[in-house]
Amino acid sequence: MSSYQDKFRYIIRGGPPEAGIPDRVRSEIRAREASSERLISWVQLGLVLFFSTLYAIAPRAEGSAGFNFVPIALGAYFVFTVLRLVLSYRFELPQWYLLISIGVDMALLVGLIFSFHIQYDQHPAFYLKTPTLMYVFIFIGLRALRFDPRFVLTTGLVATVGWLGLVFYAAFADMDSMRVTRNYVEYLTGNSILIGAELDKTMVILAVTIILSVALYRGRSMLFEATRDHAAAMDLRRFFTPEVAASITDAESELQAGEGSLRDAAILYVDIRSFTSTSATLPPEEVLKVLAEYQNIAVDVINQAGGRIDKFLGDGILATFGAVHETETYARDALQAAVNLVKQVEGVQERFHVAGWPKELKIGVAVAAGPVTVGVIGSSNRLEFTVIGDAVNRAAKLEDANKVQHSKALTDQRTWDLAQAQGTRFEPSEARPAMEVTGIGHPVDLVVLVQ
Repeated sequence: MSSYQDKFRYIIRGGPPEAGIPDRVRSEIRAREASSERLISWVQLGLVLFFSTLYAIAPRAEGSAGFNFVPIALGAYFVFTVLRLVLSYRFELPQWYLLISIGVDMALLVGLIFSFHIQYDQHPAFYLKTPTLMYVFIFIGLRALRFDPRFVLTTGLVATVGWLGLVFYAAFADMDSMRVTRNYVEYLTGNSILIGAELDKTMVILAVTIILSVALYRGRSMLFEATRDHAAAMDLRRFFTPEVAASITDAESELQAGEGSLRDAAILYVDIRSFTSTSATLPPEEVLKVLAEYQNIAVDVINQAGGRIDKFLGDGILATFGAVHETETYARDALQAAVNLVKQVEGVQERFHVAGWPKELKIGVAVAAGPVTVGVIGSSNRLEFTVIGDAVNRAAKLEDANKVQHSKALTDQRTWDLAQAQGTRFEPSEARPAMEVTGIGHPVDLVVLVQ
């Protein structure tokens, strides 16, 4: 029983429950609905202008003897539509105003149909055969543009009540000359009322309303999911490089652990000196401010050089060049980024002091190039997109060797030679052949990029 009550509440609310949907997703949905209301207003304005133009240029229908309400109705509806359009651009139209708008639409249509028996001086049954009733489907269809079944359902129900009111009036307005008949020919050729025919029209209005409402209810559920997925995809681009995020969100099939490819790339590793010991003396908020300043600078320098952030490792940053998207200058770009990063950090020490760092903020950077595997690792329910390979390990160990070598940026001879072949435009500080590096089981020819 509870599930049926929930479904009924969902229908009245216009869609699935919003529990669990973040406020920013709700805001995006409301923005889309506001945009839909403006579209509805423009379509309404286009329709009233079209019908006004058609009425102005069309020959007058013969047989009119009474007062013609059409110009007044079109004029009043034009004013209301323009007002609605203006208000839709000034603020989000409240639901009560939208309900009034539906009432105005239906009042215009029902009033116009009712006026025909006065204009043509005929029994009220006369207006039951007017083709103007077909316009009700335009008004119902208009409400579907908002993607909210409540307004389609409301429009259809109001239209049904309005039409039944017209039928009731036509049937009982002149009791002395009852016009109800069962003769279909008499119904079509005279001012008689065939109850079955009027019920058919009513059932068609209701059927179209219900079908559209059910379709929109299902579509609104998809809209909620699509909007939430879109927000998640946009958030994903903040946690991953654009290329990685696109490879995840645009994948033709579900990503699985073990998927990847082998590429030649350069790995840049950067770390803050004495970060752990210094941050232990600072309030947490100041530590985070310093990290934010440092990471913003590092990300800008790396991105400008063509690199991509693979992950943040506390105060460390692992970046790749040529791994996510292939490039012919990955080693050169990585070395240039390393040098630029050291210079940039040294040049903005005041920003770190303002953020709360008590002394000079120093970093160590290292670059290593070679084949790496780019892909997905992890378990079936916890995946990570990353790079693995010897170059990644060497970059981390070379960065740690900065402390022993008393340098700020290091690489190995193999990476330096590759960078030179790719067009490196600067000279290293010093070459140090056959140096011991912790974690590497053989001597390494080091190249000091920045002393």
